[in-house]
Amino acid sequence: MNDERRVRLDKLERAKEFGMDPYPKQAERSHEVAAVLADFDALTEKKTEVTIVGRLMIMRVHGGMMFADLQDGSGKMQISFRQDEMGEELFARFRDLFDAGDFAQVTGVPFITQRGEKTIAVSAYRMISKALLPLPEKWHGLQDVEMRFRQRELDILTNADVRSRFVLRSKLVSAFRDFLNKADFLEIETPMLQAVPGGANAKPFVTHHNALDIDLYLRIAPELYLKRMLVAGFEKIYEIGRCFRNEGIDHSHNPEFTLLEMYWAYAKKDEYLSFLEKMVSESVKAVLGTTEVEHADGNLSFTAPFPRLTFREAILNACGIDIDGITDIPGLITEIKAKKVKVDFKGSVGLGEYLDELYKKTARKAIVGPVWVLDYPVEMKPLANRAEDPTKSAAAQLVIHGAEVINAYYHELNDPIDQRSRFDVEAKQAEAGSEVAQPKDEEFLEALEHGMPPAAGMGIGIDRFAAILAGVPSLKEIILYPTLRPKQ
Repeated sequence: MNDERRVRLDKLERAKEFGMDPYPKQAERSHEVAAVLADFDALTEKKTEVTIVGRLMIMRVHGGMMFADLQDGSGKMQISFRQDEMGEELFARFRDLFDAGDFAQVTGVPFITQRGEKTIAVSAYRMISKALLPLPEKWHGLQDVEMRFRQRELDILTNADVRSRFVLRSKLVSAFRDFLNKADFLEIETPMLQAVPGGANAKPFVTHHNALDIDLYLRIAPELYLKRMLVAGFEKIYEIGRCFRNEGIDHSHNPEFTLLEMYWAYAKKDEYLSFLEKMVSESVKAVLGTTEVEHADGNLSFTAPFPRLTFREAILNACGIDIDGITDIPGLITEIKAKKVKVDFKGSVGLGEYLDELYKKTARKAIVGPVWVLDYPVEMKPLANRAEDPTKSAAAQLVIHGAEVINAYYHELNDPIDQRSRFDVEAKQAEAGSEVAQPKDEEFLEALEHGMPPAAGMGIGIDRFAAILAGVPSLKEIILYPTLRPKQ
């Protein structure tokens, strides 16, 4: 047991001896800190007694005077104790039994100190939760980044910038939800445990259900179930929820992430992309108060409309390779060698995966954005319909700072025959060793055969977008508890 914890445990026992309950079931509060500060002049003039609760952050003793900062969810303010006013016994009891980190309930009258500080002169107090471990000292100077992620509660408690990031993230989700609800979209929930992990090219997590004695998969995407709701007759639907992919971890990937996915029956291409631009633009403004965002890697303008770039143009501009006319992997490799482009295709199977790797390593990382990238080769998008050019998919990605933030299909594939044939191609890729090929979902195919209307759909990575708006380089800074190895 460390010395600090031993001292605090001793104070806990002494508090009990004085008849104090260090962990009462509830506390009393007349005002939040923010409310006291907002109405401070009136409260001071009338000498109104207030009761606030919160965590003691800093404590300072100056002879017969004590000061502390008390923080609740709305803000922080100073409280003071005078021995000559409250009596030696009560003064000494607070001084000797309370520590920074404890939760306290205090009652007193607001006043202004000689230094002009808004303060509450405490006349009564109550311990409402004794902290047995101290708050970290000089938290801002910690070099152990992993500890910040592992003990996020302390990171948020002691770092206002970190706290503001998660407030931003919450406001962003609310803004998206409000926008879609006002546009008459219906929010629904689909299974997270799935018998067939479909909707994206990704490796799933597998688990076993004992009662049914079957393997199930944590969903990699809600797409196929949402499309079945289009079959059911819902025309405008969305879901915000967790998805899971058993893949690598880096600054832009976490095995557990939050996805907003939505579908709109009968929407037209330009109508749909304009709608998404408006959703992004208005949500950014709702969160930040502006559509012009300063960013370390280049300022961003979320004022619609956003520029557009074809997949072919993106790769051509980045490395000089023209993918039009390339129909197989040997042809692509020949062009790559001729242009002396370095790309590692380890683990890639099929032309679509090769093109995707080339794009990610050369073109996408160079895009500042927000920019729409359109006209992906059909091999890359097994669930998208074909564009006017049948060799291209009716897909568009919104890229910001080299990251795919929105993956949109302005014409979802609703032809069950074509969909089955694409699943067959995916199956061959799986046989060839691909770990991310999509399995054939017979229940989904049967639903399609009952008829799915023409529709547009999209998925937006909440974590990636929030990280961009917060100006942080890694998803670990915007996910409350990112995936880490267990502490040894």
